[in-house]
Amino acid sequence: MTGFDDQQKQWLQGFVSGIEARKAADRLSGRAPAAAGVAPVGPDALQHAAQDRAVAMGGKLVAEETAKRQRHPLDRWDEVVARAEAGQFPKGIDVFLTKFQGLFYVAPAQDSFMCRLRIPNGILNAWQMRGLAEAARAFGGSYADVTTRANLQIREIGAAHAVDLLLAVQALGLTSRGSGADNIRNITGSPTAGIDPQELIDTRPLCRALHHYILNHRELYGLPRKFNIAFDGGGRVPVLEDTNDIGFVACAVTGGALEPGTYFRLELGGITGHLDFAADTGVLLKPEECVAVAGAVVRAFIAHGDRTNRLKARLKYVLDRMGRDAFLAEVEKEYGQPLRRAAGAEIAPRPMADKHGHVGVHGQKQAGLNYLGLVLPVGRLTSAQMEGLAEIAERFGSGTLRLTVWQNLLISDVADRDVGICIAAVNALGLGVEASAIRRGLVACTGNAGCKFSASNTKGHALRLADHLEARLDVDLPINIHLTGCHHSCAQHHVGDIGLLACKVDQGEDSVEGYHVYVGGGAASTAEQAMAREYAQSVPFDALPPLVERLLAAWLAHRETRESFFDFSRRHEIAALRALADRAPLRMLAA
Repeated sequence: MTGFDDQQKQWLQGFVSGIEARKAADRLSGRAPAAAGVAPVGPDALQHAAQDRAVAMGGKLVAEETAKRQRHPLDRWDEVVARAEAGQFPKGIDVFLTKFQGLFYVAPAQDSFMCRLRIPNGILNAWQMRGLAEAARAFGGSYADVTTRANLQIREIGAAHAVDLLLAVQALGLTSRGSGADNIRNITGSPTAGIDPQELIDTRPLCRALHHYILNHRELYGLPRKFNIAFDGGGRVPVLEDTNDIGFVACAVTGGALEPGTYFRLELGGITGHLDFAADTGVLLKPEECVAVAGAVVRAFIAHGDRTNRLKARLKYVLDRMGRDAFLAEVEKEYGQPLRRAAGAEIAPRPMADKHGHVGVHGQKQAGLNYLGLVLPVGRLTSAQMEGLAEIAERFGSGTLRLTVWQNLLISDVADRDVGICIAAVNALGLGVEASAIRRGLVACTGNAGCKFSASNTKGHALRLADHLEARLDVDLPINIHLTGCHHSCAQHHVGDIGLLACKVDQGEDSVEGYHVYVGGGAASTAEQAMAREYAQSVPFDALPPLVERLLAAWLAHRETRESFFDFSRRHEIAALRALADRAPLRMLAA
């Protein structure tokens, strides 16, 4: 380095070192194993190290892991833009990789994209809802679906408009980044956060903080499989936190070994499609600790999740393999200090949620204000309805719309004097705040009208089933009926009072759409945590409405005073339920 002064030499040495580091990173991204003694570097190092360990132990990475290693999906924006400019949809493994941008190519159900958003705590401003309505009209099918993660999906997006839609979403201060594939999904929280008379804590700041933590930590986009996180603040509307990989459950410590105050129980490993609820770890966290601990849990999952078998890649299977205590030890390493245990703490009983508290008019903790829970037909909203709801929320509320995991939404902060006119305006949109017990708890996934995995038209069948039951039964207590189209269980059929899992049913040489029937499921927030039990197999849809009618009629005829369907169904063996239902008469309607 003759001819250079010391400062120039120092700069040049650093420049050359940077080039060599880039070459090393390029070699790693080309899937070459790390050299002995050389650790992966950069924001993707944790994922690469986990992949290297899997290969070193004799495993073979699945195709998705190989594709992610060759080039990170978030580094493929130019490919997404190029396909949009060419009017082309992705093919092969690119279908999977494009989900990292929140775009799902859903052929053959629909020859189009679906875009799933990220809406922390499910809360939107009116101007965002209005903007999404405009985007859905301009670039999609002029509608959006409310999901079971208090989120929105816009469907029927043409190949040429994929980037247009993404940019429209980002212009609203929202994003779809990492809403699909092997990523942390939308962060859910109590929909009545900040307005609920019985809540222990407002979950909005925590959901928002974790949302941005994820967006700003590239290493958290290196998971082996999807990951769900929920915060329950003790409000009246269930969040189903026990169905998540991480469930944060607010509790009141009243004394004992810990300082009194509001804490969160840490629950891990929920995945009801695989028949497991999130289990209490015995750890108590202060609210300000939750985001960092969530990051530590996710990093431990990245390090120890299975990269060779996607059927065993969720957090549940890490816990099954390692055991809870060993996994928590890895979390503590990532967190940098021991986690606080609940032993010796005196904890007040959990506030019970209202099973149908997401529907109707309810007073807020702010005197003179109310939230209105709207019934949406299986979660679908047209662009015109979205715009109308935005206007109503601005005119009569605070401009806030709150999505729930029950595929509906709340308009909050409506003054007592405006409740009547607000309801009238909602009714003018073809929606309402009142419905039968059947329709209040009706949940349905997208179905085969928009999802290639679904074996039936779940949304269409849900509405037909509700029509049949409402005309024949007077159900006076809350009941939840969940219809899901496939084993992925997006509608969580195992936690419904009645869960319906779609299937194909052979009839002669043909097959028709039908369902397996499950009964007696529920969640912890309503003191009903249980996996539904199988009641009937392979029921053609035409035979399903009378089967469910008989089952509900048996409950209404033989229940104890004000006994819920959940308690009634758990009190009886399946054979006894079938016998009671078989004897229940069907109600014949006049032609």
